[in-house]
Amino acid sequence: MVLPDIGLLRAAIVLAEELHFSRAAERLNMSQPTLSKQIFRLERSIGFRIFEHNHQAAELTPPGQVFIAEAREVVFHAERAIVSARAVIDGSTDIINIGKSSYTDPFFVSMLMSIQLPLFPAMKIKLWSNYSNFLVQQLIVGTLDVAVVTGVPTKNKISTMEIATNPYYVAMRMEDELAAYKEIRLQQMERRLWVLLGPHINAYLHDRIQAVASDKEIHPSDIYHFTSPEEASALVREHDGLALLPRNAAWRIARDGITIRPLAEDRLRLITSLAVRADSKSRIVNEFVKAAGRKFGEIGQRRQPSLALTG
Repeated sequence: MVLPDIGLLRAAIVLAEELHFSRAAERLNMSQPTLSKQIFRLERSIGFRIFEHNHQAAELTPPGQVFIAEAREVVFHAERAIVSARAVIDGSTDIINIGKSSYTDPFFVSMLMSIQLPLFPAMKIKLWSNYSNFLVQQLIVGTLDVAVVTGVPTKNKISTMEIATNPYYVAMRMEDELAAYKEIRLQQMERRLWVLLGPHINAYLHDRIQAVASDKEIHPSDIYHFTSPEEASALVREHDGLALLPRNAAWRIARDGITIRPLAEDRLRLITSLAVRADSKSRIVNEFVKAAGRKFGEIGQRRQPSLALTG
């Protein structure tokens, strides 16, 4: 069996995140025909279809879903191998690998990046980006040391420390009748078109929204899915929809005819936590998390720490 090229794996991963050839090609800084050829080459080399596609749109096949999940790990390990080796060349071997998503509040990232440990003066922080559910898997297998995750259910192998809890924000057109309210209640979204983060990004949050709405007997007229905040903005404009987004993502699109309001629903809150492996014995990781806890505690962000720290 011939293993596929890392570049082809990256192309497939980005397409799996965007599910749209033009957007994926733009992220990869290549033309759409080039991306199509790379996906065809990859599928031919492994002997099965990763995607079903029709012109621009793409959808993962069942074997494709399994393949992409494993491909992420392959690419991550390859990148980490290079970074770790370069750190040795640079004389720094105390590396903390931190995961975050594109939806993570940049303030939390800057707080973590500012941490210095007296016991590890040569510590170097490396940031890795992925969706929260994939970050948890990377923690479990050991390719990440720490991760900032949002909307991830409790797992036995992971210890978490809550650092923030925020409402969803509802993005809508400025002309929308709901824009007259300071906050939106779920009942006001009855029989409206909802724009939700795709289940392939965070199935737990996607299902949670619909479960709470169903309990209240509140139903949308239809549901569209988005991957990026900018895509949500376009769907709101095109279909007069109501998009549910995390706070920092909502602020990114609150312009050009789009306004946002907090969602007043206690059962739909976005909990952001610092996560590590529950059985971590790494002294530098434990010292780092303790320092992070102090920092977040100083600014009043910490709520209920539950990380079992040692040493």
